[in-house]
Amino acid sequence: MRISVSLIGLLDDTGGGSPVDTTLARLTVLRDDGFRRVWMAQLPYDPDLLTILAVAFREIDTLEIGSGVLPIQVQHPTQLAQRALTLNAIAGGRFTLGIGMSHRLVTEGMWGISYDRPVRQMREYLDALLPLLDGRPADNAGEFWTTRGGLRFTSAPRPDVYLAALGPQMLRLAGRRTAGTMTWMTGPKTLAGHIGPTLRGAAEEAGREPGAVRVVASLPISVTDDVDGARARAAEEFAVYGQLPSYRAMLDREGYAGPADAAIIGDEATVSDRLAELRAAGVDEFVASPFDPDPEARARTRGLLAKLALV
Repeated sequence: MRISVSLIGLLDDTGGGSPVDTTLARLTVLRDDGFRRVWMAQLPYDPDLLTILAVAFREIDTLEIGSGVLPIQVQHPTQLAQRALTLNAIAGGRFTLGIGMSHRLVTEGMWGISYDRPVRQMREYLDALLPLLDGRPADNAGEFWTTRGGLRFTSAPRPDVYLAALGPQMLRLAGRRTAGTMTWMTGPKTLAGHIGPTLRGAAEEAGREPGAVRVVASLPISVTDDVDGARARAAEEFAVYGQLPSYRAMLDREGYAGPADAAIIGDEATVSDRLAELRAAGVDEFVASPFDPDPEARARTRGLLAKLALV
């Protein structure tokens, strides 16, 4: 199981300075710690992720970076294909494109864009995005997305596309058409009994090898001796994920009362055992989301993860 790290929030810990400089510094530390890939989310109130990644790929070598995830509703498939191919040309093939539907709270409450029929929306989006990334023209008139024409990118590497999918219909779409799925707040029983089988079963039905699709699972993590304190912080920091319907459904499947139960918390031995559970559940890549505010505690977490990443 590959071990990567998540950086969430481009405005965090900037001290009033440039989010670009802060992000470059954080990515450099992770590269120097030995991590091969970092995943970063586009939050609705943050600076533009892909713009910052363009700078990061020029300044930092060897490190792979994935978008985990970009919401599709605020950019046309043609525009995203242009941006993703341009970025991966800068990156020399080190970019991975993760996309998703965001949540009704964001799309309708903030953007005024319908969240209805999310699987149909995503299917139409992929109908346009995937051909364009492959160097072929798109020609589809959909209910939500209409895309015609092609791009002139003859040398840009095609990034792998991952789909944030938790429900059965979205998982089947991911299994049939993308490199895999990315999960959040999803525990080992649900990953083993629902996520993996649904994703890989759909891949087989589409004539693909089960190994052609991957499960990328992300969870909060803290290597600490203060378990009670870390659980209290996790319950407060991640409370919203216990209220969003898609994540609430995964917590309920696992039998978790809230996000604090999903978080991986404990000393080195305990955390290592929890990660072994994920490996046994069929997770191909674990994306750690350290959340302890203390720099020394975060360094302890990164140290264990870096050690396990080399195993």
